[in-house]
Formats: sequence, structure tokens, C-alpha cells
Amino acid sequence: MRIFKHKTNISFLKYQRTALFSSALACIAVLVGIAVFGFNFGVDFSGGTLVEVQFSEAVLDQSIREAGTQGGLADFQVQSIGAREDNTFLLRVGGTTQLTDAHAKQVEAALRQQAEVKSFYADLGNGLINLRTAEKINSAAVSQAANTSEVAVKEVRELGESPNGGFDYQVVFSGMAEKVQVALRAGMADKKFEIRRVDYVGPQVGKQLRNKGIAALIYATLSIIVYVAFRFDFKFGPGALVSMVHDVLVTAGYYLVTQREFNLTAIAALLTVVGYSINDTIVIYDRIREEMVRFKGKSFAEIVNLSINATLSRTILTSGVTALSLIGLLIFGVGEIFDFAMAMLVGIFVATYSSIFVASPVTLWCEKYWGKDKKTATG
Repeated sequence: MRIFKHKTNISFLKYQRTALFSSALACIAVLVGIAVFGFNFGVDFSGGTLVEVQFSEAVLDQSIREAGTQGGLADFQVQSIGAREDNTFLLRVGGTTQLTDAHAKQVEAALRQQAEVKSFYADLGNGLINLRTAEKINSAAVSQAANTSEVAVKEVRELGESPNGGFDYQVVFSGMAEKVQVALRAGMADKKFEIRRVDYVGPQVGKQLRNKGIAALIYATLSIIVYVAFRFDFKFGPGALVSMVHDVLVTAGYYLVTQREFNLTAIAALLTVVGYSINDTIVIYDRIREEMVRFKGKSFAEIVNLSINATLSRTILTSGVTALSLIGLLIFGVGEIFDFAMAMLVGIFVATYSSIFVASPVTLWCEKYWGKDKKTATG
């Protein structure tokens, strides 16, 4: 199968300044957007609760979302998983416990009206309040002060008399999974469901996952640069590096502009884009190396342009077929699957563009200033 019946002779390098300027502008815009607006971090990175729910009959995603919103659930997201007839959904909600800083202050004020509070500490991450009173009080009174229509107390533990004087208590608040159940029972009273799995991701764990995900991107990029430098020549390395950074930033711009959830699946998409980007770039680099042997009398700029034209048909076919495989995921996919496919689609087109208009011009620039034969390179 041929895209072009005859060899093309398009002067791609004629547009290198415009292309590099546009690419730099796009990358700067994404970096500024990240600094100003930031990503919409998902439960994986920001911490939260995952609840897998299976209904006994068919229900709509929108009905579950409405029930969660009416139940006061923050950052509530619904994703259908498995076969449609399974009626199984993965619910994501921000936070791991119902205790918030505002509610902790309300509890403290209510308890100080009932007894002399010597110490009060709210552990928001674990949903606990530790307090010490001068005199012993009824645990039911503590529970009543901490319970509201929005926040539920799971139990009040009497820890006994403190060696330093006073009496210690620990208030344990219900998790967000319990609040999800309450919201579904209230908003979907006519539907029967079963909680199949509950996972919690604390803020600290989410931060570690985020840092390790970014580190994975950096390590993968550096490893590929080392490979390119040894496989080809030092002057090819910077072009591959700039191209990959460009592709990752522009693809990340999809999550920034749409404010879709940025999570571990997004990191997987960016890592895949890195691999695809270098694959397309190496094809052109390999042809450049071959043409340098065949056409020793030509300038390096002519060889680069000749190599891009020689691999153009292959580049279009590869990118097109890969993009076609993602269209099905875009049509039938939901939630993270849709986001992954869309990010990959953006990454494919960006990587194809960058291998021609970013990696190749940067390599030409490196040869111009660092090459052994500057006269040949600038000819």
C-alpha cells in the first residue's frame, strides 16, 4: 500500500523556524497553565475513596451521579466497569473520612460548652479526634456533640484517666464509603445494590504515587536519551530529548485544558507517548544515518530533508493505523479508558509532528554547531 505513488520532495526544513516557535509557545502555555490552574488530580494522587458497587438491575450512570450529588459527596465520579449487564460501577469520592477541619472546629466549640477541655487534636487524615477533659463525661454526650446531619460518628472510645490528669477520649468518624452508601440509599431507594470493594488512598500515599509517576517519566526519558546517544551520535540526543519533552507537555495540555482527572492512567498514557515519540524519531534518524553514507557530497540539511521525505509514507501509515485503533476506544470507552484513548490520540499526532518539525531541526542545529564538518553541515 502506497500513500504517495512518487517520491516526495517537500522542503520541511523551510518551515523549521515557524514550527519551533509554535512548539515553544505551546509548551510555555502549558507550563504557565500548570503553574496557574494546575491539574485536576484524581484519587490516585490527591487521596480519596474508591467504592465498587454492583446493582441488581440496570441503572444509569447519571442516576448514580445525581444521588451522590444530592447526598453531599464532593468530587464524586462514576465509572462503569466490566460488562454492561453486570451493572457494576466504580465510585470515586474525595477524602477518606467525613471529618473536615471546619467540622472539627464545630465539635471543639460544642464540647467546650459541655466540659472543660484540656487538649483537643483533630487527625483529619485518619478521621480521629483526640481530646482530654478535666472531668469524666458521658461518651454519649461526646457522640451527640460530634454527630451532625452531614458527618457521622462511628464510635467514641473512652481511653481512661490520663497520668497527667484528666480523662482521654477518642472520637472515630465514619469513612466516605459509609457516606456513599447513605447517599445511594436515599437517592436510589428503589434500587438494590451491594458494596463489593472499598479502597482508601491517603493524601500522603497519593503524593508518593504522584512523585513516583513523575520520576518514572524522567527516568524513561533519560534512559531513551542514553540509548539514542550510543546508538547514533551525540548530536542526535538533544533532538530526541526536546521532541519527547514537547510531546509530553502538549499531551499533558489535554488534561490541563479539559480538566479531566489526572491520575496513574494519565501517567501511563504519557509514558506510552514517550515510547511512541522516540520510535517515530528513530526511524527518521536511522534513515539520516543511511543517507549520510550514500550521499557524502550532500549537505546535512539536504540529507535530513531527504530522509524525512523517504519515511513520510511510513510515518503516515503507522500514525494513521495507530489512531484508528483508538477510535473504537473513544466511541465505546468511558471514564479513564476514554481519557487514555484521547490522550494517546493527541500524543500520536503531536509525536508525528515533532519527529519532523522538532527533532530533525534540533539535530540539524546540533550538527551545525557541534558537527565535525561544519562546512558540509551549513552548505
